[in-house]
Amino acid sequence: MRLRIDKKDDALYFRLDESAIVESEEVQPGVILDFDKEGRVVGVEFLGIKARIPEEELTSFQFQTG
Repeated sequence: MRLRIDKKDDALYFRLDESAIVESEEVQPGVILDFDKEGRVVGVEFLGIKARIPEEELTSFQFQTG
């Protein structure tokens, strides 16, 4: 899994695995899902993150496992 913040493009991208992306769909304004050939979600992109998350919160992330 990878998480990437692109400050220039104001986007956050979460990649679940490295399968080839064959289709992408904007499911809500600013939320794009990437699908592999089996129709599984392999990536999620959030656009306009500066409007969603305060910029100071973009410098650190908290991960939880259970």
